[in-house]
Amino acid sequence: MFNLTVSGMTCGGCINAVTRAIQTVDPQAKVQADLTTQVLTVETHLSPEITAQLVTEAGFPLSE
Repeated sequence: MFNLTVSGMTCGGCINAVTRAIQTVDPQAKVQADLTTQVLTVETHLSPEITAQLVTEAGFPLSE
């Protein structure tokens, strides 16, 4: 399990888009998002780097 800080998530649709992007590659992945802090908590067998790439490709850049 790891956290990613993501820019641009503002609504449930954003959360669904990010979750879909990750679950397309790992259907068993669990994704929780906090819109206030813009932090994703992800439980997956994918590496943080691959997960970050999927999130970015879905249109949500990572924050530092």
